Amino acid sequence: MFTPRTSRISGFTRILALYGLCASLVLALGAPVSANAASRLKDLVSVEGVRENQLVGYGLVVGLNGTGDTLRNAPFTQQSIESMLERLGVNTRDAANMVTDNVAAVIVTADLPAFSRPGNRIDVQVSTMGDAEDLRGGVLMVTPLLGADGEVYAVAQGPIAVAGFAATGAAANITQGVPTSGRIASGAIVEREVPFEFASMQQVNLSLKNPDFTTAKRIATTINNAIGSNVAQMIDPSTVQLVRPAGFDAPLIQMVTDVEQLTVEPDTPAKVVIDDRSGIIVMGANVRVSTVAIAQGNLTIRISETPVASQPNPFSDQGDTVVLPRTNIEVDTEAENRLALVENSVTLQDLVNGLNALGIGPRDMISILQAIKAAGALQADIEVM
Repeated sequence: MFTPRTSRISGFTRILALYGLCASLVLALGAPVSANAASRLKDLVSVEGVRENQLVGYGLVVGLNGTGDTLRNAPFTQQSIESMLERLGVNTRDAANMVTDNVAAVIVTADLPAFSRPGNRIDVQVSTMGDAEDLRGGVLMVTPLLGADGEVYAVAQGPIAVAGFAATGAAANITQGVPTSGRIASGAIVEREVPFEFASMQQVNLSLKNPDFTTAKRIATTINNAIGSNVAQMIDPSTVQLVRPAGFDAPLIQMVTDVEQLTVEPDTPAKVVIDDRSGIIVMGANVRVSTVAIAQGNLTIRISETPVASQPNPFSDQGDTVVLPRTNIEVDTEAENRLALVENSVTLQDLVNGLNALGIGPRDMISILQAIKAAGALQADIEVM
């Protein structure tokens, strides 16, 4: 008669054997072995030079309902108010004890998309700098947005949309989201474009989003087969150079438009990503496990107290009621645990399914995977987040 633990190990072996049989049937039927799907070239690469540019600016938000900066705690806000009013013809330099809590100093950020033209609108993000409590109902004053070169590329202004809120009472308060940060949809107008002459270029580099030798080679081969000429060449694992061939009448941008619709099957490295804090395990399709034996067990000691009351007999003149201790100690050494043999070339999915059948949780499974890697039996890289 088998013990329950032995039955579970036997079930694990049967699961691995069943997966091996299914894999043999798939190979016999000629089904594709690769688990990756072909993707469009535009989803795998980005064109070098075609990118966004970060913009930043400093401004003031007005119209707040008493939730702005405290001027004595944020002197830069007072200086900004005085400078703004001076530009509007109001002199407040000699004013003493300026008090206003309806204004907040903010940092405004935005991403300038590639090929943005003057007059286009972009979204902006507004975040407080001082001790302002809430930006709801606020309006951003005209704020120039600067690039890394110090030039003004956009100007932002408009009412702020805030997703969070805060409510405070005498004995309690509640805050949901972040009320000190908001967004202005289409809140900035582009004033200057970033020069980039794509039409006159004779060659361009395609940058892989996930660098890989095999994927870069497949991209170059797919482009050359589609064009019918050696116009693409792999430079390194992250770059494929595309050259405009002689006799091609259309500009290079037309060639990029044509090749980005081609489909390529990317090759992914064998990797296991582990988040130890939440117990999440993400594995790649190419992960393999060599022959290894696994056993998992812990020493568990349970101590429970169930005290009972002892009373004298009814109508007795002698005796007192006392509480008698009663302690129950259980020790589980899991001596019935057995080694589970994992055969060679078993996929990580088969291993995880077998461990799940044994009732092993994510935390123990992470430790087992790390132990298999330390033993050299896990043919993959482990990345711990």
